[in-house]
Amino acid sequence: MALDNTVEVETPELVRFRYRVAGPVRRGFAYFIDLLIRGVVLVALATALAAFGLSGTGKMNGIMAVSAFGLEWLYYVVFETSGDGRTPGKRAFKLRVVKEGGFPVGFIDSVLRNLLRAADFLPVGYALGLAVMAGDHRFRRLGDRVAGTLVVIDDETRVVAPLVLAPAPTADELAAFPQRPPLTAWERETLELFLRRTDLTEGRREELALSAAPVFAQRMSMWFEDPVRFLALLHHRVTTPAAPGSERA
Repeated sequence: MALDNTVEVETPELVRFRYRVAGPVRRGFAYFIDLLIRGVVLVALATALAAFGLSGTGKMNGIMAVSAFGLEWLYYVVFETSGDGRTPGKRAFKLRVVKEGGFPVGFIDSVLRNLLRAADFLPVGYALGLAVMAGDHRFRRLGDRVAGTLVVIDDETRVVAPLVLAPAPTADELAAFPQRPPLTAWERETLELFLRRTDLTEGRREELALSAAPVFAQRMSMWFEDPVRFLALLHHRVTTPAAPGSERA
């Protein structure tokens, strides 16, 4: 069975976003890039200090220790909060940290998820973090669970044109529907897929509509004459916000 690593987020405005969560392998490659960058910075710093005659001195050791500590704890926080949830390694592998609700990651969120990086590393080589990720369907490590974040794949997706109802719905037609029709996210998506089908004959389209329209009509205590038109109006009501003051009493 194929692994489903897609999560769906729905905003209060009924706008749905789909993300593919990143697995440990892709995140591991991104981590290696970030680790390499931090290593290069430390080597460059050590070379510069040696050029000033500090090689092997206690002062150089102290500077290197503080710098390594700062890079380890500030690198991810700075890049994630200023780079839309992306470090250079994540950017290279098209990864991004987001809140579980689809919102951009904030400073406190990034601090929380990275403070627990040390715990994820235990006992060695991120063993605990990998074990926790393997047992979570969203591949969240401990830091992600505490901060309420996800690491997702930035897919380049094509935005489809909105469905246009023709002829345009009348005020009376829309007034017959509830302000917020009781449809699940899966039902809304299925309804849209049906309405976007251009390969159906009129007879087949009506046959399919007749299998679904009565279910929705009964749920909302409504009746219809044309099942295809009814489903199109239902989709329009679900996806198009009503004008202020138009709610039914």
